[in-house]
Amino acid sequence: MAIFSLEKTAMTLNDLQIKNLSPSNRNFEDKMDQNLKKSNNSTNNWNIYVVMPAYNESKTIKKVIEDLKQRNLNMVIIDDGSHDKTYKIAENSIYDHGFIYRHVINRGLGAALETGIKAALAKNADIIVTFDADGQHNPDDIIPVCKPIMEKRADVVIGTRNFNEMPASKKFGNTVMNIITRIFYGIHVNDSQSGLRAFNRKAAKVLDITSRGYGVSSEIIGEIKKYDLKVEEVEIETIYTDYSMSKGTNLMVGLKILAKLIIGILK
Repeated sequence: MAIFSLEKTAMTLNDLQIKNLSPSNRNFEDKMDQNLKKSNNSTNNWNIYVVMPAYNESKTIKKVIEDLKQRNLNMVIIDDGSHDKTYKIAENSIYDHGFIYRHVINRGLGAALETGIKAALAKNADIIVTFDADGQHNPDDIIPVCKPIMEKRADVVIGTRNFNEMPASKKFGNTVMNIITRIFYGIHVNDSQSGLRAFNRKAAKVLDITSRGYGVSSEIIGEIKKYDLKVEEVEIETIYTDYSMSKGTNLMVGLKILAKLIIGILK
């Protein structure tokens, strides 16, 4: 397992400093990279990395990691300045199935995704899957979401939740965000705020993420249009719990994102 953190020194990735490794640790990391390549899910020899931002997810992250390990999936976990035991739990759980990066302060979902995607690209990922740490996603949906990329039909795939099964408070907020995304970015998708997405290397490399908060989900949709990326949507299961319901996009989050978009246009 390799552990990384942000430091106030020169950076090897934007906003990300990897600790200097001693020769013995470097050999260990090289060996771990080889083990990851051998054990990787690699359906049809695809190198898949799951990027998982986590902020104060000590209640759920262990189970989410264990579920992904059972499916032999490699992970890049980004602890976004958590104040609870998220980092320690992830450190003890991930073992040889990936890497942990740590923001020393909370920088927001967008920044965490940016760190994770760049790290996965540095590990030669063919497909990068974003995945929430709150337990709302079914890990069995990962490979079906990746399939359109494997079959060369898409550059980006969005895992689309069933809005008919979505609790009313979430449904309203997400519907509003779909409308806002369409107005400001000129592209319609059925679930613009989904946290389960897959990108091929081409798409991941061109993403220019500037939003630091939940607005990143709409921004990603804008990037799809900007770079004329081929996109498909695949229906996914969502596991609603009281805990997962407290996370993500609701009406207030949507209004804050709308305000930021308007301010950005007026600047």
